[in-house]
Amino acid sequence: MPTDPSPSPITQLSALDRAEFVARLGGIFEHSPWVAERSWAARPFASFDTLHAAMVATMRRASRDEQLALIRAHPELAGKEAEAGTLTRESTGEQKGAGLDQCSQAELERLRTLNAAYRTRFGFPFVIAVKGLTRYQIMEAVERRLNHDAETEFETCLNEIARITRARLEAQFG
Repeated sequence: MPTDPSPSPITQLSALDRAEFVARLGGIFEHSPWVAERSWAARPFASFDTLHAAMVATMRRASRDEQLALIRAHPELAGKEAEAGTLTRESTGEQKGAGLDQCSQAELERLRTLNAAYRTRFGFPFVIAVKGLTRYQIMEAVERRLNHDAETEFETCLNEIARITRARLEAQFG
């Protein structure tokens, strides 16, 4: 039985030069291509798990200011970017998948009030991996997480970004 001689997608990614690698993976971390750029040096990757682990490690090694900028690069859920149609392709799909594009006016107002309270309390937007969640679960999560202290919430956002990026890699490469 003949085998497919073409290299696997992870082998192809590992073979890319830095610029091509960043062009291909720069959007995995929201508006933060520096994560892909710094992760390139960890090649070759044995699997998508090792690629994701390298990218998350890059995020974790970043300075506190870089991590904060990464968190702040995420749009508010059902916020002004969604209303204006300026979300990234990935964020648009994720928010639609959670039904955020189907919110009633009352739900939109509630979510925007929660977003504002969260941003006021912590200084950055609420970040959650919405895959598999409903808009009601998301609103409950904002309410629950408003009770966290700032450091817990900062770490929670980084953990959620790791979950978001895992889902984005899976969506892009299957």
